[in-house]
Amino acid sequence: MIGRICGTLIEKAPGRTLVESAGLGYEVDIPYTTFFHLPDIGQEVLLHTHLSIREDAHHLYGFHARLDRDLFRLLIKVNGVGPKLALGILSGLDAQQFFRCVEARDANALVKLPGVGKKTAERLLIEMADRIGQLEGEFVPSATGGTRIEAAAPATHRPVDEAEAALIALGYKPQEATRAVNRVAEEGMSREELIRLALKNMIPTA
Repeated sequence: MIGRICGTLIEKAPGRTLVESAGLGYEVDIPYTTFFHLPDIGQEVLLHTHLSIREDAHHLYGFHARLDRDLFRLLIKVNGVGPKLALGILSGLDAQQFFRCVEARDANALVKLPGVGKKTAERLLIEMADRIGQLEGEFVPSATGGTRIEAAAPATHRPVDEAEAALIALGYKPQEATRAVNRVAEEGMSREELIRLALKNMIPTA
């Protein structure tokens, strides 16, 4: 099992990055919450990783925080939750925010995440309530309960276009992305600001 990678950041894009370590280039799938923490290209980066091995493919998933990686490992044990959905959950909520949803039994916050329906949200609340104890000592409630979500999209046109593209890549419908961005857009706002505010309105804080 590859549990951690430390090396030079070669490429980065929403959902994926390339890290060179010891002469090898590792393609790593990442959630959006990790993408926000990546350094500039050419700088050193450390990712806590999980290696998924299947007959048809090997996938390496990376996370800025070890707690996010450990939560990912618990999520994929839930019936009906695979790595793709688990990565999507952690793109909308980091580990501490997710745990607060579970503790508050806040299904409404979970169904706002792409790919999470009502039944899946209820299953997550039930099964994860019993598993949080496996991470005892790792979960430390933050001083601020706000949602810390950032995302980005490859350069296309205007910041508004890029923000919409990032939300669509995250799994939202084009109409939802357009409405969310237009609702918060103001003159001079950057792509990151637009995405942050749009997601904040779409995903309620715990």
